[in-house]
Amino acid sequence: MDSPPAARYRRTLAALLVAAAPLLAAGCGSAHYLVGPVRPMATDLPPGAITQHVVLVSIDGLRPDAIAAFGAPTLQALTREGSYTLRASTILPSKTLPSHTSMLTGEPPERHGVLWNTVLSADRDQIEQPNVFSVAHARGYRTAAFFSKAKFHPLQRPGTLDFSQSPGGWFGRWGSDRTVSDVETFLLTERPNLLFVHLADPDRAGHASGWMSPDYGRAVSQSDAAIERLMSAAESAFGAGNFTVIVTADHGGHEFDHGSDDPRDVTIPWIVWGQGVRTGGLLGSEVRTMDTASTVLWLLGLDEPSDWTGTPVTAAFAAAPGAS
Repeated sequence: MDSPPAARYRRTLAALLVAAAPLLAAGCGSAHYLVGPVRPMATDLPPGAITQHVVLVSIDGLRPDAIAAFGAPTLQALTREGSYTLRASTILPSKTLPSHTSMLTGEPPERHGVLWNTVLSADRDQIEQPNVFSVAHARGYRTAAFFSKAKFHPLQRPGTLDFSQSPGGWFGRWGSDRTVSDVETFLLTERPNLLFVHLADPDRAGHASGWMSPDYGRAVSQSDAAIERLMSAAESAFGAGNFTVIVTADHGGHEFDHGSDDPRDVTIPWIVWGQGVRTGGLLGSEVRTMDTASTVLWLLGLDEPSDWTGTPVTAAFAAAPGAS
């Protein structure tokens, strides 16, 4: 149950975010916030749950080969200490909103129907398919999402997230420092069971200067540093060893764009670290972005919708649910 200070914090936060949104957006137009009612934290998870807290991080436009090429220390540590593949695959079109929709709904585009990748109709479009937020939220789990692009509004469905934020404006975008700073503040008082964090820096740099360019490398380093801060904040909030992290990407890229079936566009990293995770590469395991949604629910002990295409990546974990 929320303590009185925590409950007051959430009520006050909702009012302050609405009032301060134009300033907080930092030149990107008004911000888009969604704050749900105060609810008790889910503490009685199903017996098969691996963890009580899942942190899912998507680094927009991160190519797997960029991790070693630019010496990203945090991501390299997660691969050494966790389980991973640098040959996971995303969907076609390998674009931000379609790919994230597959990542979060466990469905390919031919099932979820999201082929657009623009903020043009984001305020009125709603992606109605069940996703990791709606399934977890319906079971009483606390859910939170921090998006760094305005085009994600269709995934911020009322009634599925206890807290969510994204930039507003036509080309609204926040850097990783801004996004993770907000997550750090949030985790001072909140303990979500499912926390999603989107970092946009590499995609911005890829479009502006080219994938694998020096500017892109700096953006990868900025995102890597943001993940280090996020890991520290999660450990303070949840306790050491009491959470599981998945780091992946929506797509890669080549030259100045992405969206094709070029291997540089559709090959993505998939890294899992923390509670319940075994160490080592996922040799021989084919991981698709739809599998991320299924793995998130599996970790929390929840059944995925029966028509989902995704499959939990159980090979990344030391023991099956309920095993001693």
